[in-house]
Amino acid sequence: MVLILGSIPGVESLRVQQYYGHPRNSFWKIMGELLEEDLAPEYEKRKQQLTLHGIALWDVISACSREGSLDQNIKNPEPNDFAGLFALYPSIRVVFCNGSKSFQLFKRHVELPEGMQLFRLPSTSPAHAVAYEKKLEDWKAIKEFLSH
Repeated sequence: MVLILGSIPGVESLRVQQYYGHPRNSFWKIMGELLEEDLAPEYEKRKQQLTLHGIALWDVISACSREGSLDQNIKNPEPNDFAGLFALYPSIRVVFCNGSKSFQLFKRHVELPEGMQLFRLPSTSPAHAVAYEKKLEDWKAIKEFLSH
């Protein structure tokens, strides 16, 4: 199983109660291309499509102080219970961090279990000003770990 981690949802994602809920975030578009299928417009169905391919979503942080949505404004981060998650889901073999901040926070707060791999990918956030094609190319690293 592949675990994709964000830092913590932004204001719009919290408002709509969806991972990567900002309309300009390229996460769902990239996932559709990587999975080579049209993702459902309904959020619950999109999540199910990811699960069928062995992809889980979570965040490094369970709580923090932050004005706005920018990762650079995160203060007092409290990490999620990764020891508990990894114990509950031993099939997780690889972790991909969506952006530098999630990678940095994960490395600071979480002990990676032996045999598990960790990768940093460019953020899919619209605040990360990199061309979509470049993001997509880098995200293709996930493909070799997917269930089909």
